[in-house]
Amino acid sequence: MSEVRWTSEQLEAIDCQIGNTIVSAGAGSGKTAVLTERVFKHLSEGINIDRLLVLTFTKAAATAMKEKIKEKIKENVEARLVESFRK
Repeated sequence: MSEVRWTSEQLEAIDCQIGNTIVSAGAGSGKTAVLTERVFKHLSEGINIDRLLVLTFTKAAATAMKEKIKEKIKENVEARLVESFRK
């Protein structure tokens, strides 16, 4: 899997420390990927998923984001398991 190359604006949205953040951009600009990374980063820092509110404009977009977040969590868990066996 290739590593994502974030733009400076995308990194700013991912790393923003302000509690409430709006990510607004044109179609195909990577909003879903940015929000997925932002949610995953919060979860990795120990923030409970019940404390997060992520809104999208359509049910289809919400479903897609939910699946991408699940995939990212699964990939991370699998990577940690593999790494633990290598030690």
